[in-house]
Amino acid sequence: MNRRLPSLAGLQAFEAVARHGSFTRAAEELNVTQTAVSHRIARLEAELGLHLFLRRKGGLVLTEPAQGYLSAVSGAFEALYDSTDRLLRRDEQGVLTVSTLVSFAAKWLVPRLAGFQAAHPDIDVRILTSSANVDFGQEDVDLAIRYGDGHWPGLRADLLIDGALVPVCSPALLEGPDPLREPKDLAGHPTVHITPYGDDWARWLSAAGLEGLQLGRPLKFDLAFAAIEAVIDGAGVGMGRTSLVDYDLANGRLVAPFGPRLRRRAFYVVVPEQRAEQPKVRRFRDWLLVPSLDDRDP
Repeated sequence: MNRRLPSLAGLQAFEAVARHGSFTRAAEELNVTQTAVSHRIARLEAELGLHLFLRRKGGLVLTEPAQGYLSAVSGAFEALYDSTDRLLRRDEQGVLTVSTLVSFAAKWLVPRLAGFQAAHPDIDVRILTSSANVDFGQEDVDLAIRYGDGHWPGLRADLLIDGALVPVCSPALLEGPDPLREPKDLAGHPTVHITPYGDDWARWLSAAGLEGLQLGRPLKFDLAFAAIEAVIDGAGVGMGRTSLVDYDLANGRLVAPFGPRLRRRAFYVVVPEQRAEQPKVRRFRDWLLVPSLDDRDP
């Protein structure tokens, strides 16, 4: 089936002339000369093989075939205008899809999100949790927050939070029959391990010059969020990433009984360069990267 469409410029001229009943007013709307409008109408009539307008004393009159055609053309343009408007407004408002790690969402992002929603009620934030890198070309994701070294080819990565490792525990472990006061006391308490980050304890011990230090029996979790909650409940001593435990340290649910803090990788705001300046993406990224007591502190 051979499907043909006349020129878009000709259809625009036809719709404008029919609506205004004037070549002159149509030319003003389209920001072209009256001669250009006349040529576009003539070309369109040639393409269609019929006359679209008749000149009468009262002005231009649509031919009978053109009357039915105008309804279809006007409806098509209206639908195109509406779709374009929705597309452009989607960049400014609507749904913003953010991909991040489940533990970061639970321990850092979600407690602060109400501040952004209050400041930007026209943007609905949708959180997707995944540990896999985002394929922005295939997935419906506007922005991602990822843990790494800041190097993702083809993507813009802005540092969000520096990463550091430090032992953390419930305040209750600082008291009792085996108080946790210095690193050697770790032998008397279970140590909490996060399996995806299985070398955290070894790295920290090496940095602290304590490679031969005996640790208590291990408790292993596959999610940082679950591990942190277990540490808060007093199940053992965890190796906390400061970006995930700072809130609990600040409100006293956790304490860091001793150092040092070992600097590691960090959390970054990651977005394709070509989307970085979309209004809704820029507003959320700016909120993430520019601290505010109103928007950031829970």
